[in-house]
Amino acid sequence: MSERATEARSANAVQRCIIPECNSAYGIRERIYVCPRCGGPLEIQCRLESCGDANVLRKQWTDRAGSNDPRDRSGVWRYRELLPFDFDVPVVSLFEGKTPLYDAPRSAEYCGLRSLQVKHLGCNPTGSFKDAGMTTAVTHAALLGARTVVCASTGNTAASLAAYAARAGLQCAIVVPQGQVTSAKLAQSMDYGAAVLEIDGNFDDAMRLVQELADDASIYLANSINPFRVEGQKTVAFELLQQCEWKLPDHVVAPGGNMGNSSALAKGFDELRQLGLIDRLPKLHVIQAEGSAPMARMFAEMEKNRVARDGSVMPDIVPVADPKTLATAIKIGSPISWKKSLRGVLRSGGRVLAASEQEIADAKAIIGRDGIGCEPASATTIAGIRKMVVAGNMGRTESVVAVLTGHILKDPDYVNRYHNGTLSLGSSSPMKGAFANPPERVAANKSAILASIERRNHKSGGVPRAKN
Repeated sequence: MSERATEARSANAVQRCIIPECNSAYGIRERIYVCPRCGGPLEIQCRLESCGDANVLRKQWTDRAGSNDPRDRSGVWRYRELLPFDFDVPVVSLFEGKTPLYDAPRSAEYCGLRSLQVKHLGCNPTGSFKDAGMTTAVTHAALLGARTVVCASTGNTAASLAAYAARAGLQCAIVVPQGQVTSAKLAQSMDYGAAVLEIDGNFDDAMRLVQELADDASIYLANSINPFRVEGQKTVAFELLQQCEWKLPDHVVAPGGNMGNSSALAKGFDELRQLGLIDRLPKLHVIQAEGSAPMARMFAEMEKNRVARDGSVMPDIVPVADPKTLATAIKIGSPISWKKSLRGVLRSGGRVLAASEQEIADAKAIIGRDGIGCEPASATTIAGIRKMVVAGNMGRTESVVAVLTGHILKDPDYVNRYHNGTLSLGSSSPMKGAFANPPERVAANKSAILASIERRNHKSGGVPRAKN
């Protein structure tokens, strides 16, 4: 189907409440973030039958990879047939997406898998997965005539929104918990020109405040409660399948913070299934940090009480009032998108679990040994995979993709403290890193350097493996 024939894409989309008993629909030009009728989460619902033949779409997406059209140079807008925008909309883009899919043999061995791939969304323009959703959210904000875009953030959302607001010429204000955001992430937001507003409290307090701000018609809220954020982020599922040559992995594993990312992956895979491009869903797993794991606790209770896994019945989540973790990107006690995320996990047959600080730290280090690296929150995926292999929830020969959400340089202080033996949470004792690699002071001569290299050769060996 030609772009001319489908240029009125927005006419084929609505914002719909996901609560089955409500199911209310609203126009996509309405500036709303939750259902006005029941307060439930909203998602964009497109008439997929209007997108044309699935095989034609797949060929178009492949052909666009070599195009110099600015929209095709974006790994999000390349899939515009499945986005709720007219094709002539002025796009706000930093050529996001197109992130690599790496083989990770050392991480695979550590987890007890024959092989493992990692999809590194930290290779986006601002260093995190947020960019895929921010291009669509800020495009929508500009389309609605917003003057100011706002968000609550643990750092990555702030950096991304600040950059895209700068590209769009919009004022940007970010609300962050004081002292709980890495200096690297704050530096990005300041450099991109955002107003950085630090508050006493945690992320959940910041989220409550920006939702109150969004009542002002001139202000646009860009957190993942906004369904247009999810629309951009769902394209990660499209790109991943394209990189896998449309061979569906058995498992996809993502970190769990505010739950927008896992919600988006679930939506993306489901749309591909509806289009006939895949015939089933991969099992979607979400991994949280133990000290910030309300959904993991809820999932464990659901399993214990044998609650239906089709997503038809979901009890209320119990927030963590004082979340604690060194993986600051997921230090969230009341995730705003948990209903969408859990629905996707349950429908796919996946799991939600938590990893300890030690497990996250060692997993992060082993990802580094693959020459890849990531921020701490991303490493929950490897920690979770290892636990699932040990528990028998994931087979050694099954195909697995871990989603890494942030770049290693998002939190270099964490890296230094881990390798120097000073990494600790609160008043707890410093962790003993299984893969600690501290700097070594050597004499300034050839023989001393060669001796150090030789010692390291003797020390090096295989990485620990999960017990099957």
